[in-house]
Amino acid sequence: MRLALYQPDIPQNAGTLLRTAACLAISVDVIEPCGFVFSDKQFRRAGMDYLKNMDVVRHDSWAAFGDSSERRGSRLVLLSTRAQTVYTDFAFQSGDILMVGRESAGVPDDVFGATDAQVRVPMVDGARSLNVAIAAAMVLGEALRQTN
Repeated sequence: MRLALYQPDIPQNAGTLLRTAACLAISVDVIEPCGFVFSDKQFRRAGMDYLKNMDVVRHDSWAAFGDSSERRGSRLVLLSTRAQTVYTDFAFQSGDILMVGRESAGVPDDVFGATDAQVRVPMVDGARSLNVAIAAAMVLGEALRQTN
């Protein structure tokens, strides 16, 4: 299981996602460009001392990620408010890569269409979205529960 961050634009959320991944022994792919300097002080503060022990692979672009060895042979499962499938109804596999989009804009249509599956966290009517780090932690928890 891996976590992919598509062009993250809020350093505190990216740091929180990396810290969560470190605590769950999950490798992370960062698909650039980021909306902040990757070594940003706020990013480091949210990730605390966990970042130095992380398995983080940075990809220069969406295309570079698609061509990477990390991507080959894995299903790419996007967390999106546009998805039809609720994450608890989805059958995760141990080799899945769970991807979250930019906090400000999600992912573009071509990226959405290139994913193997899309899942969403159900919310009450009128709610736009959860914090990306919270949503990812929820879905990662379920994926890990299903795959032991």
